Amino acid sequence: MILFSETQKFRQWWIWAIILIVIGFQVNLLYHEFEKGSPEIEKVLLLTFVHVLVVLIFLYSKLSTEITENEIMYKFFPFNWSKKSVLWVDVERAYVRTYNPILEYGGWGYRFGLFGKGRALNVSGNVGLQLELKNGKKILIGTKKQEELKLVIVNLEKKLRRSLVQNQN
Repeated sequence: MILFSETQKFRQWWIWAIILIVIGFQVNLLYHEFEKGSPEIEKVLLLTFVHVLVVLIFLYSKLSTEITENEIMYKFFPFNWSKKSVLWVDVERAYVRTYNPILEYGGWGYRFGLFGKGRALNVSGNVGLQLELKNGKKILIGTKKQEELKLVIVNLEKKLRRSLVQNQN
């Protein structure tokens, strides 16, 4: 049974504004290079291809998170083609926290943190589910549903404590 589910996409206006400005410059450059029959046209076409690829990555990127009683599943398409799973039994600590995406992880996306911060998967904002695994690894999964996620984590902790008490008796 899924206790928490969230899907996020890059929909910030400022990202798309930057992309549109870059595309505008690129189209203008491409037009002028074609017009004057420049020998540099191949380089401009390659650059255009790279820009189109970046736009497609932003357009189709999607971070999906699902939480059940047994595991946390996430997929950050196109970086993960299949769902990744972290079992709760492998989690030392899980909590929702506010973080600084730029200072801690160098921005948004599929990131690797600085100074032992671990991996981050985030699309926007500055709140995420911090997982500290028993093997020492850390994963931060961004969320826009922080209150709902906090409630799920608290309820899972209560259920785990009850289960531990019952198993000890």
